[in-house]
Amino acid sequence: MASTKLMETKDGRRFFQIAVSRGYGKAPYKTRWYWPDGWSKRQAERELNKVATAFELRCKAGQVLNREQAKQKAAAEAAEAAKLKTVRQYASAVYMASKEQTFAENTRASYTMFLNNYIFPVIGDCLLVDVTPAMLTKLLVDFQKTGKSHASTIKLYNVLNGVFEMAFLDDSIPMNPLLKVKRPVPRADETPKPESEKAYTAKEMSDIFFYLRQEPLKWQAYVSLVADSGARRGEATGLQWRDIDFDAGTITIRHNLQYTKQAGVYDKAPKNRKTRVVDVGPDTLTLLRQLRAEQAQTCISQWVFTQDGTIEPMHPQSPTRYFKKFGERYGIEDFHPHKLRHSSASIALTNGADVVSVSERLGHSDTAVTLRMYAHANQESIRRAGQIVRDALKAENK
Repeated sequence: MASTKLMETKDGRRFFQIAVSRGYGKAPYKTRWYWPDGWSKRQAERELNKVATAFELRCKAGQVLNREQAKQKAAAEAAEAAKLKTVRQYASAVYMASKEQTFAENTRASYTMFLNNYIFPVIGDCLLVDVTPAMLTKLLVDFQKTGKSHASTIKLYNVLNGVFEMAFLDDSIPMNPLLKVKRPVPRADETPKPESEKAYTAKEMSDIFFYLRQEPLKWQAYVSLVADSGARRGEATGLQWRDIDFDAGTITIRHNLQYTKQAGVYDKAPKNRKTRVVDVGPDTLTLLRQLRAEQAQTCISQWVFTQDGTIEPMHPQSPTRYFKKFGERYGIEDFHPHKLRHSSASIALTNGADVVSVSERLGHSDTAVTLRMYAHANQESIRRAGQIVRDALKAENK
């Protein structure tokens, strides 16, 4: 039976060390499970029992390796990898295999799609050492010619660079050919959308909320929540009732529902693994209270936004489909959940909010990300600050 022990990292993070015996005189199998922020002891212990049981079953099934076994397996895989020569073999068995533990599921699915759909059909059967900068340049140019966006082309470039950079670092090839490939630039007919057009103005948001009154309560609450809090699509979809403090007027963002074809719907931590508390206004809280009462008439679910008449959470892609239909109904251009997030941040900055607060509210890794994404809005707030100074000086001189 698995044993557990509560421990703490140097920086104060609590975790349970789970150990499963391998027999007398042998080091046990071990793993860690971190105590989520905000969880009670009862919640943590209940989840720990599930994790420990699952770990023990995997150990008994031979799916868990000790250090020596893992070392032997890695050596065997490295020896096998040394025999692999083609781009397809290397990218599949070495590059993607090495990224399994670090890539998020969405990232893994995205990289797999680029490899299978655009890279392998062109150079998949070529030997790694035979791939030239000219071949890669042509691959990227042909990709752009099909009408793909600049962002997609850059993603393809990054996937290629990841594969060949790893191959260079492990001495599979003498040089990364991408070093001699110019980073793609937008097509002549592709004008990047100005940052200011990626967000709605306060007036446009007012119009959206006017139309929203005619929509089902669930969507009134969802749109209001995203616009108010700046939450990501999956963060709003993953909100649970226990995450809402109606008295304090806050929500705690600790879940992020995602979907891929391979994994289906799954729950993960918010981006950057940062749980954050965000305040929301009384109008949003009123809609959420009404939604809770409406939901209770048919079912009791832990999720705020559910599939109609069930306890299951709303599908993470449902908001995108709904927003598209909403935009078509009311003539709102480019209406999608992430644009509401952009709008929330842009309106806050242009109306005097400081960058640090906006960055924390959005859950960005640091303020540099916020400044880069909302430079247009921050410039407006800077101009407003300057005008405040001028107005104050003018008032003193009267």
